Amino acid sequence: MQIDLMRHGQTLSGAVLRGSLDDPLTPAGWQAMQAAFERHGPWDRILSSPLQRCWQAAAIGAQMQGIPLHIEPALREMHFGAWEGCSAAALMQSAPDALAAFWRDPWQHTPPGAEPLAQMAARVLGLWDRLACQYPQQRLLLVTHGGVIRLLLCHLQQRPWTQLLEMEVPHAGIYRITHDSQVPLWRHHPDAVTGNAEHPLRNEAAGLVLFKRYAQRVLCAPREATP
Repeated sequence: MQIDLMRHGQTLSGAVLRGSLDDPLTPAGWQAMQAAFERHGPWDRILSSPLQRCWQAAAIGAQMQGIPLHIEPALREMHFGAWEGCSAAALMQSAPDALAAFWRDPWQHTPPGAEPLAQMAARVLGLWDRLACQYPQQRLLLVTHGGVIRLLLCHLQQRPWTQLLEMEVPHAGIYRITHDSQVPLWRHHPDAVTGNAEHPLRNEAAGLVLFKRYAQRVLCAPREATP
């Protein structure tokens, strides 16, 4: 089974904590996502966040390849509460201690009124556990957000949650995850537009990073018989 994770392209709101804000893509954001659709794949189906910065481009990608598109609420970005629409620079002025605590340990320090990271992890990893059961042997593309991708990569690498926000996830970047019944492999495939972005996990010699982890969460659990 193969799962590709794509982050949406640049949006009109710029460098702010977008969260649940439903802002559209810039022309450059559209171009970057189209380039990613053309370079990667093919896929059997696309699952997308319900926010327009994801699903509008995902719908075009699905039409280009003649494959189904599913809107998946579990792929939405973390809701940032009172920090929605705020830049890091603004928060450094208005709430420097809270911002520092969040960046240091987002699991323990939730922004005011925001979705706790534990709650976000439950919905995202719950979906992840279902994918292998719902779509065995298929090639999937998940069009989603930086926070969702960081959470999945942190989980698959077995990193502590304190390292979650240290991971760079470029706009329109692609991450490929494959697994069989014994060992999942994940690797980063930089796309044509954002491939030159500096990434701490990138192997400059090979252009990808490969890790092996036993598939403890992605295997289908036996289902109880229904009456």
